[in-house]
Amino acid sequence: MASFRPLHDRVVVKRVKEEEKTKGGIIIPDTAQEKPQEGEVIAVGPGARDEDGEYIKPDVKVGDRVLFGKWSGTEVKIDGEDLLIMKESDIMGVIEQKKAKKEAA
Repeated sequence: MASFRPLHDRVVVKRVKEEEKTKGGIIIPDTAQEKPQEGEVIAVGPGARDEDGEYIKPDVKVGDRVLFGKWSGTEVKIDGEDLLIMKESDIMGVIEQKKAKKEAA
């Protein structure tokens, strides 16, 4: 398996599959589906450099679930897997999972 390391403030994202059915139960073929704008961060570059040449640490990390713009990134295929390479600034935000509240006994 090949390894890919993004440079600077670039991020590699794997799209998350969306439902293939409508709420009414109609199955949507792949050709008619819109590409999801949600994905999982697979790799992160070291960050952009500031005016002094110091790295600015990225806000996202591997494993984060993120939302990005419809036309963001460049589509690539690495080891047969469709991925997106985009600048961190193309990511609109991180989806944070709410932790289940433990019930008091």
